[in-house]
Amino acid sequence: MPTTDTVAPSHSGDPAPDLLGITLAHRAMLADLRRLTELAAAVRDRDVICTPGRARAIARYLEWLCDSIHHHHTTEDTVVWPVIRASAGNHVDLSELTDDHAALDPRLDQLRARAAAFRLSMGDRQIAALMAIELDELTALLTEHINDEELEVFPLITEHVSVADWESVERAARDGSRLSFDGPRSLAVMTEEERSTLAQHVGIGFRVLLSVLRLIHRRRERAVFGVQSRKPRASAASRSRSADAATR
Repeated sequence: MPTTDTVAPSHSGDPAPDLLGITLAHRAMLADLRRLTELAAAVRDRDVICTPGRARAIARYLEWLCDSIHHHHTTEDTVVWPVIRASAGNHVDLSELTDDHAALDPRLDQLRARAAAFRLSMGDRQIAALMAIELDELTALLTEHINDEELEVFPLITEHVSVADWESVERAARDGSRLSFDGPRSLAVMTEEERSTLAQHVGIGFRVLLSVLRLIHRRRERAVFGVQSRKPRASAASRSRSADAATR
């Protein structure tokens, strides 16, 4: 893991770090929160009949998603932000983003408790109704936070953080994560162009591993969501760049 003593800021003309990994993490979080919100509302409205087995699958998926979000923002607080400050200067103010992270934790804890109650009740509609409200609120909070982060922090990373330091950040992010959950979710929200680029940069062994994990995750998704498809959404930064290009 990089430390402030070992960070070496990038220089003009150096290649910029590849931010696809963190972008996909953001994209996957929001995609799953939206899907779970819709699913909880469908259980509430009896559009989905929730068996005990499905209630267990939904609860487990929600708990793992909460763990994934917590790990992501904890890594930002303890690794990403210090690297940015060491690279761009201590004058960089990331306090609002840190405050957002602090506001997330009680909501994640509440959702974990709600998931446990949903499992024990074997899919109670009233608990699903509360879950839908809490998921919708978390989606709104996290959407705003991610938009701010991608529009304000991503330029700092690409301008000031070296490729080597960013690769160290990504290794730290992978430590403690649940690859069997996070890996396939990132793959699921990739565009075809992004998948093609990934295939050119990873070995055959890793591609095989991801394929196996994706098959396992598809079964997990069917147990939770039924048969669904999801299309990747552009990140906030990408949408901003597209809007800028359209006005030129």
